[in-house]
Amino acid sequence: MLYNDNMAKVKTKFVCQQCGYETARYMGKCPECGSWESFVEETITQEISSKNNRTVIDIMPPTQINKIKVGAEIRIPTNISEFDRVLGGGLVQGSLILIAGDPGIGKSTLLLQSSGELCKQNKKVLYISAEESASQIKLRADRLQITHDNLYIYPQTNFDSIKHQIINERPDVVVVDSIQAIYSSDVQSTAGSVSQIRECCNALMQLAKQENITIIVVGHVTKEGNIAGPKVLEHMVDTVIQFEGDKYKSYRILRAVKNRFGNTSEVGIFEMCEKGLKEVVNPSELFLKEYNQSQATGSVIIVTNEGTRPMLVEIQALVGTTPYPTPRRVTNGVDLSRVLQILAVLEKRVGLNLSKQDVYVNVIGGIDIQEPAADLGIALAVATCARDVVIDAHTAIVGEVGLSGEIRAVNNIEKRIKEVQKLGFKKIIIPKSNKVDEKFEGIQIVRVAKIIEAISACITVNT
Repeated sequence: MLYNDNMAKVKTKFVCQQCGYETARYMGKCPECGSWESFVEETITQEISSKNNRTVIDIMPPTQINKIKVGAEIRIPTNISEFDRVLGGGLVQGSLILIAGDPGIGKSTLLLQSSGELCKQNKKVLYISAEESASQIKLRADRLQITHDNLYIYPQTNFDSIKHQIINERPDVVVVDSIQAIYSSDVQSTAGSVSQIRECCNALMQLAKQENITIIVVGHVTKEGNIAGPKVLEHMVDTVIQFEGDKYKSYRILRAVKNRFGNTSEVGIFEMCEKGLKEVVNPSELFLKEYNQSQATGSVIIVTNEGTRPMLVEIQALVGTTPYPTPRRVTNGVDLSRVLQILAVLEKRVGLNLSKQDVYVNVIGGIDIQEPAADLGIALAVATCARDVVIDAHTAIVGEVGLSGEIRAVNNIEKRIKEVQKLGFKKIIIPKSNKVDEKFEGIQIVRVAKIIEAISACITVNT
């Protein structure tokens, strides 16, 4: 069969829906990410152009860095302080933002509340709903008490129609919920495929830069917790925000994974209520509101950091004789491998025999603690429960535990001490290697170098 210069040539390829790896033939296992049965056949239509009709590209010459003029960033605050904190002060005009999270975590609720606050500032918001009808959005808006004429709802999945409305309406902010449900007619594959997500996101990025419009895109996550679609999706956008939390519990954490206009160390904390997401200005008070001053053994207060913000959280441990041949190790809110390492240190360096005892460790409040500064608190919770010792209710603990039983320094120690002092605690146990420049009144600072010293300091409190 002959092709002329204007005839379209049709090709097919197989694309991994997990990582975007492309191959000319079907493969059972992806050689890039190792996933099975993830390849989907996609059709590519290419125009065969004549060599004589090549377009001449106008190439701009490079510019010396000292001659580049940088204007001030124009930010639009959402008036939701926790959201603005993560964004770095507000929405930057012309930026593309990706918000991802588990189903039912509250992504649409957060963006609808933010849209309502932006409309109060006379900003025009176009909310593109690719998964819900206009009436469903209206019902949620009524529950959140959002009634503004500047908020426009547009239920659509075709990208060409979406682009036409964005150019015609000229909104200040566009919300796309979600990118996995939008398809472009130029790509011969179903919505949600790697090619569709890449094409639509790239077109949205160009639209945001050309029209100077802030576009917020909602993304789904896989069962492993990764953002669905090609990894290049995260590289395209200016900001990547993860919305974390257990949908069966009320607390939510907003965390910036990437931010070209701010740092990634800040987090925002919300509580899911009947009327939407409520900001948690002081998370320590929230997590300790049910803290029992006359608590049982195995209960300690640690000072952890979420971003640059110190928080006081209660950790509970339960140690008991096991009826099973192999003792159980159960954790909630902390990494199991980290707890197993701490138990090994307690057995080797402290002489605490836990080989025939079940150990349960739980973080109160339903949040996950990742930083190693919680190690000492976990170790003391387990040790005091095993030895039937109650730690003083006005004592807080912070420190990282090494394999030799040493207590290593943690960051932001002065911020942690100030948070402990502000909430009325009288004593804090910190690593000896941490230097404290400020003088703190009304609080006793106990410095320990070994884990056995920390256990002795806890026992001294109650003798």
